[in-house]
Amino acid sequence: MKTILITGATSGFGEAIARLFAKNDWQLILTGRRQQRLDSLQQELGGPDKVHTCCFDISDRKAVEHAVDSLPRQFSDIDVLVNNAGLALGLEPADKTDLDDWDKMVDTNIKGLMYCTHKLLPKMRERKQGYILNIGSIAGNWPYPGGNVYCASKAFVKQFSLALRTDLLGSAIRVTNIEPGNAETEFSNVRFKADEQRADKVYQGTVALTAQDIADTIWWLVNTPKHVNVTTMEIMPTEQANGPLAVYRG
Repeated sequence: MKTILITGATSGFGEAIARLFAKNDWQLILTGRRQQRLDSLQQELGGPDKVHTCCFDISDRKAVEHAVDSLPRQFSDIDVLVNNAGLALGLEPADKTDLDDWDKMVDTNIKGLMYCTHKLLPKMRERKQGYILNIGSIAGNWPYPGGNVYCASKAFVKQFSLALRTDLLGSAIRVTNIEPGNAETEFSNVRFKADEQRADKVYQGTVALTAQDIADTIWWLVNTPKHVNVTTMEIMPTEQANGPLAVYRG
């Protein structure tokens, strides 16, 4: 039986990925910061024999190390790592933003991804197999006003993924950076700190991606032949496209 570790599994992309892989009889390791939600998912998706949960903040390096080191033996051989945990906070211009928000995005989107990847790679190398899927964003390619550190953090995910590919050449370990566009999850609710009215406006009058769309994409990627590595995949809803470059007219 194969095993997948999903960070940020208590909602959105992570939860949808967990449900799809559980349906297809994979063992799950689910991480998140909401113990009650993790407990509910464990019970719903197969119980402790099929689902192992770890409640911690991925920006805490020691917590990441402890969680992986203390995995039950049956869950210790991880075939797929999905670095999904991440967030955006605020949409203010750089001179008006809250520095705590910047720190939180760097700690989660960059450091958390680094810590989880670094901790799991040695075992994957030893087993000469594994697949690392990083959830980036089109924001890593196409910046927008107020995106500042969020956009920069997702640009890091892109370059880190590409650099991993070069480090792992010949190891049989695959790496993919998935870059979703507008997707209707808890993302905007978190960004606007539970201001639901402001969050709802992001998706008003358009058809956004769903969490299931990304889960289906990951399932397809994991099931491609082992000699195939999709390096980067940018996914937008049909009703979203790149816009023209901004021009200031004084």
